[in-house]
Amino acid sequence: MRVPAGYRTRWASLRLLWGSSRGLALGAMVMLVADAALPSLTLVSMGRAAGHIPGAVADGVSSAAGHALWWALALAAGCFTLSMLRGPVEDVLSAAARARLTAVLQERLVRAVSAPPGIAHLEDPAVLDRLSFAQGEVMGQQPADAPMTLLQTAGGRLGGLVACGVLSGYHWWLGLTLLAAWLVVRRPLGALVRSRVGTFRAAGEPLRRSWYFLGVAWRPQFAKEVRVFGLGEWVLDSYQRWYTEAMRPSWRTVGRLNLRVAGAGLLVLAAYGLGAGTLSWDAYHHTVGLRTLATMLPMLLATMPVGSVTATDFALESMLSALPDLDGLEAALAPPALPAPADPADPEALAPAAVAPADAAGLPRAAIRLEGVGFRYPGGQQDVLHGLDLELPAGTSLAVVGVNGAGKTTLVTLLARLREPTAGRITVDGHDLADLDPAAWQRQLAVVFQDFTRYPLTAAENVSLALRHDPPDPGALSRAAERAGAAELVEGLANGWQTVLSPHYTGGTDLSGGQWQRLALARALYAVERGARVLVLDEPTAQLDVRAEAAFYDRFLQITEGTTSIVISHRFSTVRKADRIAVLDAGRITELGGHDELLATGGQYAELFRTQAARFTGPASTRRGRQ
Repeated sequence: MRVPAGYRTRWASLRLLWGSSRGLALGAMVMLVADAALPSLTLVSMGRAAGHIPGAVADGVSSAAGHALWWALALAAGCFTLSMLRGPVEDVLSAAARARLTAVLQERLVRAVSAPPGIAHLEDPAVLDRLSFAQGEVMGQQPADAPMTLLQTAGGRLGGLVACGVLSGYHWWLGLTLLAAWLVVRRPLGALVRSRVGTFRAAGEPLRRSWYFLGVAWRPQFAKEVRVFGLGEWVLDSYQRWYTEAMRPSWRTVGRLNLRVAGAGLLVLAAYGLGAGTLSWDAYHHTVGLRTLATMLPMLLATMPVGSVTATDFALESMLSALPDLDGLEAALAPPALPAPADPADPEALAPAAVAPADAAGLPRAAIRLEGVGFRYPGGQQDVLHGLDLELPAGTSLAVVGVNGAGKTTLVTLLARLREPTAGRITVDGHDLADLDPAAWQRQLAVVFQDFTRYPLTAAENVSLALRHDPPDPGALSRAAERAGAAELVEGLANGWQTVLSPHYTGGTDLSGGQWQRLALARALYAVERGARVLVLDEPTAQLDVRAEAAFYDRFLQITEGTTSIVISHRFSTVRKADRIAVLDAGRITELGGHDELLATGGQYAELFRTQAARFTGPASTRRGRQ
């Protein structure tokens, strides 16, 4: 028999709790039993105590009836105390389970999104939607809370069922009638919950957009432009517009279900009216004692959790709906399994099979080649690169120049296996790059990206980044800083290498754009010190001042010494010292040679070089006219 998806998700959440902490899981099961039994036990014991009151009043508290009342009150107080303690104990258990499961789920999530060697999946809207749901970002509910919330809800349901059973001991049909009424109305109420959550999930992209605009309102990186350009109202309007668009289907669904929910409410109200009326009739005709009346009257309300829907049900459905997203991300983003070692005694094992990735350590020794490489972004209308052929001998430097949009940075991402070519191939010493272990190959690269990351960590951590999980090497740090022109910068920091580079932390400081760029260059050179053989510099002087750029130009040969280097820059003073210069235009290499050679050719490189040089060598009026 096939188990419905909803039940599979519930069992999965319970297995998750059991796998993360059996102690917490057992504690939660004890609380489940307490939630099911204590409310009804408390009401029964209080009703029993109420039944002894007339006898104790008539005979005195020292009589047998009085003693029975004292014992009944003591039992009722004990049950009531235990019932009141459920809340704090469940809060402690829930907090502990949330902390444990949050760590487990976040680790799984980080491993899942980090598994692919590239970044294409992080630009896929479907993956981003699933990622937002798995984090609980869109729904506003954390999946780590699902197991404990599920058990608490189940405890309430069982408690309502026990209450129905107690009522059946009074009149067999009364408890069954209330149970049947709740089972009938549970279907439309459950549909309301699932529909509400389903419409939230269908609106993943507009909800992500609305949360983005909400973040624009308070995140520091947006604050300056929001205020200078007066964007506050626009940000608020955009948030409201996208949120309204996301919620509109949900509101329409709720409107359609309101009539069914109202009908269900009338049915339940009639069932409780029948129960209260029966008790009132029996009390009026003295066919029910005080003990039974004091027990059964509050027991009517105790049956409500057996089928009622509260905000907790919506929250639980939201939490549970995120768990399959995490499973889906892990399955979709997992690397292909490596083939098992072949058994020479098995003839079938000698058949061609998938080959394990080749080790990339120490490459390249001969050359990197791009053979007919093409690339088109998903959903794009035209190729960014097409038919691109290029050879980069090991130990040489290559500069790549071209107008904006020519595909220079895309070329870097293909070389680093952050994206895969859509045509052609890249080889390293004759090995297809796709056949190399991607993680091992990426360890051979040291890249300064144009949009490099500024980590709110110490200067030492920003440069070393626990490379290869080793502690920072002081000697390598010093050499990398010296080659990057960042040694004086580090020495001027309040705590040297241990200075936190963020003003958001006590004792921390921020750097200028040029200072950050030097530190990013030091990060790449530290990786070279630790074994990387390919150095890629994407616009390495974009944020440097004139003197710093000149110093970089003077140190270019020192910086790239001993590596296979690629430098991308619009500044020709930076690229002219490279061994060769490639002009990338319309997705192809159109010119290739040394600086003097390309100038003599009089092609696009010469035109771009002379245009840029004229801005600095021509008369001031001419320069202003060109600006």
